[in-house]
Amino acid sequence: MPLTDAQLRNLSEPGKYFDGGGLYLELTKAGGRYWRMKYRHGGKEKRLAFGVYPAVGLKQARDLAAQARKVLKDGGDPGELRRADKAKTAHEAVNTLEAVAGDWMAHQAARWDVKTTDRIRASLAADIFKPLGSRPLASIKPGEIMAAVKKIEARGASDQAGRVLQRVKAVYRWAMIHERIDVNPMLDLVPSEILKPREVQHRAAMADKELPEFLAKLAAYDGDPHTVHALRLLILTATRPGETRGARWAEFDLDAALWVIPAERMKMRTEHRVPLSPQAVEVLRTMQTLSAGRELVFPSPYYPSKPLSENTFNSALARMGYKNTATAHGFRALFSTVANECGWNPDVIERQLAHKEQNEIRAAYHRSTYLKDRERLMQWWADYLDGRKAGNVVKMPQRAA
Repeated sequence: MPLTDAQLRNLSEPGKYFDGGGLYLELTKAGGRYWRMKYRHGGKEKRLAFGVYPAVGLKQARDLAAQARKVLKDGGDPGELRRADKAKTAHEAVNTLEAVAGDWMAHQAARWDVKTTDRIRASLAADIFKPLGSRPLASIKPGEIMAAVKKIEARGASDQAGRVLQRVKAVYRWAMIHERIDVNPMLDLVPSEILKPREVQHRAAMADKELPEFLAKLAAYDGDPHTVHALRLLILTATRPGETRGARWAEFDLDAALWVIPAERMKMRTEHRVPLSPQAVEVLRTMQTLSAGRELVFPSPYYPSKPLSENTFNSALARMGYKNTATAHGFRALFSTVANECGWNPDVIERQLAHKEQNEIRAAYHRSTYLKDRERLMQWWADYLDGRKAGNVVKMPQRAA
């Protein structure tokens, strides 16, 4: 006879009380009341546990038994299925989006500098981890990531939206490779099909005609000498502001007139050799009297163990009257424009700017043959700047190769 709720409430003798179809309640001598189900699979007798009465009532126990019998009818083993579900639950509990992203960042840390790692972590924490970080990686739908990214775009940060999307895709790609998920649901999230097209905003750059007045102002600038000389070296070498600010004395061979910036300090993570004109060497000789004995060529005047801050250059430009009309990074564009207009080989210019060559064969050729060309280019550029400072040069033809 099937069990009833009244009968279950009044059981007192230890034993097994069957409901039918293999389902029974086991009353132990200690008074525990456990739902069990006996079944056979693969020629072996097995049993399932469905919980404790009355937390699991009669109806719920029967529903669970019915589900198990359906699995048996379909040829499966309900016990193995439950174990697989438990293993999946345990796996997902330790493979949340935030946990896997943390492992991905730890894996990549050797390739990134500390600032890059912190910036990536902060971007994911702000816009992805808060709504989705505690969810199992495998449970998140592409539409949820798309919604989070479009929310970033909606606040006017389209560049950040694109970067965050690429980082999430990288996390899923890494998780797939390292068997943290079985499938990658984010493969079809293409930035151009999710985010609106945007106009490229180039950094403000000074025009060539403004050079005479600017160079005169720089010569007369009464601000911190570290900043003045750093700006001079920045302009003379056409390097990126961060590369100049973080320059170390160990990177320079002044006798050979060469600056070797290690890969870890370069945007493209490739060592960059910068030929130094006599004018650039003179700037560095001057800096030796100010910062020699320190690791950094241009230490902060307030925190000597740290380089000049990111805003130092642009703040100095603003004080000289170039707020919103010129940026430190813009001097690279000025160098490129003038050198191209004067007929220098574009490949030599691009190599001097440390722009990445996509073609590996061409990249190897550039490294092996262009240093002498770039020495001539940078000497020409230094002489060109001297001429513009004097105000009597409009265009200087390039030196013969």
